[in-house]
Amino acid sequence: MRPEPLFPLFAPVTSLPGVGARLGVLVERVAGPRVVDLLWHLPVGIVDRRYAPAVAEAETGRVATLAVRIDQHQPGEGRRPYRIRCSDATGGITLVFFHARREQMERAYPVGARRVVSGRVERFGEELQMAHPDRVGAPEEAAQIQTVEPVHGLTAGLPPAVLRRAIRAAVERAPQLAEWLDPAHKARQGWPDWHVAIARCHAPEDEGDLRPSFPPRARLAFDELLASQLALHLLRRRQRRATGRPRIGDGRLRQRVLAALPFRLTLSQARSVDEILADMATPTRMLRLLQGDVGSGKTVVALMAMLAAVEAGEQAALMAPTDLLARQHHARIAPLAAAAGLEVGFLSGRDKGKAREATLARLADGSLRLVVGTHALFQDEVQFQGLGLAVIDEQHRFGVHQRLMLARKGDAVDVLVTTATPIPRTLLMTAYGDIDVSRIDGKPPGRQPVTTVTVPAERLDEVTGAVGRAIAGGARVYWVCPLIEESETLDLAAAGERAAALERLFPGQVALVHGRMKGTDRDAAMAAFAGGDRRVLVATTVIEVGVDVPEATVMVVEHAERFGLAQLHQLRGRIGRGDHPSTCILVYAAPLGETAKARLRILRETEDGFVIAEEDLRLRGGGEMLGTRQSGLPDFRLADPAAHADLMQAARDDARLIVDRDPELRGPRGEALRTLLYLFERDAAIRLARAG
Repeated sequence: MRPEPLFPLFAPVTSLPGVGARLGVLVERVAGPRVVDLLWHLPVGIVDRRYAPAVAEAETGRVATLAVRIDQHQPGEGRRPYRIRCSDATGGITLVFFHARREQMERAYPVGARRVVSGRVERFGEELQMAHPDRVGAPEEAAQIQTVEPVHGLTAGLPPAVLRRAIRAAVERAPQLAEWLDPAHKARQGWPDWHVAIARCHAPEDEGDLRPSFPPRARLAFDELLASQLALHLLRRRQRRATGRPRIGDGRLRQRVLAALPFRLTLSQARSVDEILADMATPTRMLRLLQGDVGSGKTVVALMAMLAAVEAGEQAALMAPTDLLARQHHARIAPLAAAAGLEVGFLSGRDKGKAREATLARLADGSLRLVVGTHALFQDEVQFQGLGLAVIDEQHRFGVHQRLMLARKGDAVDVLVTTATPIPRTLLMTAYGDIDVSRIDGKPPGRQPVTTVTVPAERLDEVTGAVGRAIAGGARVYWVCPLIEESETLDLAAAGERAAALERLFPGQVALVHGRMKGTDRDAAMAAFAGGDRRVLVATTVIEVGVDVPEATVMVVEHAERFGLAQLHQLRGRIGRGDHPSTCILVYAAPLGETAKARLRILRETEDGFVIAEEDLRLRGGGEMLGTRQSGLPDFRLADPAAHADLMQAARDDARLIVDRDPELRGPRGEALRTLLYLFERDAAIRLARAG
């Protein structure tokens, strides 16, 4: 049960004064449905209204609060705005209003009255102006107007003042809670109590109060990180205590496959295999992440683990997020497994009829030891005789519950999750705590480096000329566009239109692939490209992960400035997979912002996905980085994994100590930590603590 002091925070936002059903929808859209969501909706800026000069001394371009007398109204006609002439003892200023109604203006600004107005002062010719003052009041209200106002993220139709009032009411509801932080650590950091931190964060006094390092903000970020890390450590403790089954193969199948490979495993591949096999040999269940850059050879490592499970008398399954990826894995693995005398089954949602029934029957009776498929593998009708290992490829495309559903298809199933999206160490901690990680560095032997060049969009003709020469020389070319059809608001190249334009230049040589196509049509287009019937594949980012055509040696990315750094690296990984040099051409629309310039520079300088991932995190922050919002990594409301990396490490260390000393959270601090877990909605972790 959620602790009673938290009840007011988990009430709907409509329980706050002034937030009815209509405004509640808007508040929910911008912050969330409950009062606590407003506490987490921190200011992103400030408006400082404390500057209160005489009119003649007011600086243009600055927000000022002025005490003036209303001298004259000049109603607008046609397109001309409504003007109100005002003055003080030093000079005059004109208030300007568009689409104003005379009756309203005369009521709010009666001639001869004194008013305090606050807004941005501008100069139009020789005249000082203030367009649509943000605040207006009588002289006795000056103190309430001359304040620092927090600025929050908004949505259309929600007035800033309404949101500010709702947040103030939410802060007033925040209860006094028992301290969950270690007192010595809190004192060293100079952090306030939780209740004080919430109030200070929502009442910034200057720009410095908005920095991630501002002590009240840092404290709240640490609270969120500690809740996340504590939940992860309780989960890992439960997993480690769950009984597993040692799976030790004799190596006979692996030796046959290794002998059939046209290359030797790299040192990092061999090390990763050893780490995985050592995990599988223990009586605890394996949960290991295999990180490998694009084209680093993760599939072979995963196959070695699958063969070890078969050698131990069990079955192994590999699950991929899309039908296309699953079929490519099957095409890669099946010939290798055949060298060991094993057949590899395939199962996806598109399979129907007798072939599907036969596959299901052979999985159930154990005659089929290896299977590759999509999420269809965890459907109810799929039964295994004895599933020992589940490999989840591109794990970020699956929810946690989907991974668990496949793991439950057997008894104490070992789980290996893989990703070709290198995840910085900081973000790994946010997602997994202290998960075991194997990392494949570098590329397999024979892989050629990729030369990356950047070209402005005005020189697109040169790019198409280069593509023509590449095709004439027998190369195959990817051409990536960000959208499928023209957007009315963004001037981006559409994949369909680009394909048509290239088809006119290279008749009969162009195929098109995008996410809205039927699976059969997409497979046919990919097959035509892979087989050489089509030399150019125009695509959206559907080709980002897993597509393997070694003959493709040129990649063109239009509007490269619109893509994330890690995403561009993933796309580039589609080439350089054969034994010919490859070129990636990043076409950009000028002018470029500083972040976009840095992104393209980094891609020119390195092919190391781990370096790129760290730079992406530094440039864009954890929330924006591709591979976080779309990857199953947590979305934090208060913490920024890039800005708070040191806090992440401290939270991880603290969580580990807590779980070691008080795994059931029974002590005095443990009770407070339970409140913290409920506050950040990590309730499931409390059940794990109770269950041991």
